[in-house]
Amino acid sequence: MTTSIRIYKGLSRREHAGWIIGLTPVQAAVCLVLAVPIVIALAAGELLNALILAAICLPLAALVVIPVHGRPALRWLGHLILFQAGITFGWSRWQSKAASGIPVNPDEPDIPGVLARVRFPDGPPLRDQGRVCLIHDTGEGRWGATARLTHTGVGMLSDAQCERLAARLGNLLLSIGHREVIDRMSLLVRTVPDDGQEYEAWRARHEVDTAPELARQATHELDRTVGAVSVRHEVFVTISGSEESLRKPAAAAGGGVAGRAAVLYRVLDGLEDKLKALGAHSVTWLSGPALAEAIRTGFNPAAAGVLAANRHTADPTKRRALPWAAAGPTHAPAPSARAYHHDGFSTVGYSVLMPEAGTVFGSLGALLAVKTAGERRSLAVHYEVLSQRKARSAVRGNRFRSGVVSDWKTSKGFNTNAEDNREARGARAQERAVAAGHAIVRYAVTTAVTVPSAWNVEDHAARVENDVAGRFRLLRMELAQDSTFVAAVLPVGIGLPRLRGGVL
Repeated sequence: MTTSIRIYKGLSRREHAGWIIGLTPVQAAVCLVLAVPIVIALAAGELLNALILAAICLPLAALVVIPVHGRPALRWLGHLILFQAGITFGWSRWQSKAASGIPVNPDEPDIPGVLARVRFPDGPPLRDQGRVCLIHDTGEGRWGATARLTHTGVGMLSDAQCERLAARLGNLLLSIGHREVIDRMSLLVRTVPDDGQEYEAWRARHEVDTAPELARQATHELDRTVGAVSVRHEVFVTISGSEESLRKPAAAAGGGVAGRAAVLYRVLDGLEDKLKALGAHSVTWLSGPALAEAIRTGFNPAAAGVLAANRHTADPTKRRALPWAAAGPTHAPAPSARAYHHDGFSTVGYSVLMPEAGTVFGSLGALLAVKTAGERRSLAVHYEVLSQRKARSAVRGNRFRSGVVSDWKTSKGFNTNAEDNREARGARAQERAVAAGHAIVRYAVTTAVTVPSAWNVEDHAARVENDVAGRFRLLRMELAQDSTFVAAVLPVGIGLPRLRGGVL
């Protein structure tokens, strides 16, 4: 018996969709204002003045309308100016305090870029898991926590099993939407180049002295041929809620960090079973040292073996927790426009755009297919579940916009095209779904590839693009590679901008 593969369509909807020939109301208004002087000059018969005004206004309109790598040209120009200013004045160069010889507080994070605004206070113990590290994003006003999952992946699952996991993921997001405390979930998967140190430590603890010599030789041969190209996968999930939604229940729980932790813990308890229903064998909420290690290995994959050997050392008195002062990179030069360099490694990050034709569950796994030993790939999916009030407002706006465009074209004698019809059908279907109690989810997908700085990172970036060519469109986040690195590689839940109307 065969089952058909379900294709998920209509996954992508711009937050600022264009109303008039693809332009947003602001863009259309700017173009109209720029066109008025030209029209007035032509009406007065001043052809020369009209040409001069056109030479001035048309380039300005192009800056507002023409997109450059996903951003309007005017915004791109502003980002380019700020980027060059940061390089010229040294704002974007970074070196840790310890490497600079500055006295450091071991408990104070020393991390560059957007992570400088994040605080990591420890919450009270959570059942038998010990203290959980809270993630306080002071810039966005959010509180969250990160868990490490043990998961076997979906590559070997049947279509029916993938369908069940997709349905359970939808139920998990729906349950998040019905909670008043949290509204975001970030899933992060990254490969870990295995240098063999952790395996050697395990071998030293479990090797039997009386093993036959032939078995030892066969094991060493397998280590040389298979272990050199082996990779492990790390899976993290980050749950967060806004300060606005946490403030009142946290005050009732005693206020402060402990009050916010108590409110979040109630939610974490209820999510563990749902995460295990998605195939996770274990869910471990990270403490401060564990989260510091996850961030440190994000910046420096080569540190994974040393940290693992420290965790598994036979003498417990020799184990040392990684201090927050050592969680970041030692040195991060000014990032180039197309890559981010950190601690002897280079990373290229992308935003993954969903295809209009739809996709299937598990298709993003191609972005994690490592082709060269020593290469690391990562994939992050950031979800934000809108409240019912915001969801109803969003779908009403989408339906109204599609209806206005269709009615205007009909009144002017124009035929609606296939894209207009698809937008109208999608808006009506979305409205019916929200009326039936379903949720609207904003999301962003980011991916990155990391290699040693001595390698040609452009070759590995091209391989990532080739792996998904024809299925997904990868938008290279130029001028923002350092921020994309945080969104795609580090399990801190940063990756979605503030909601400014509409849904993705």
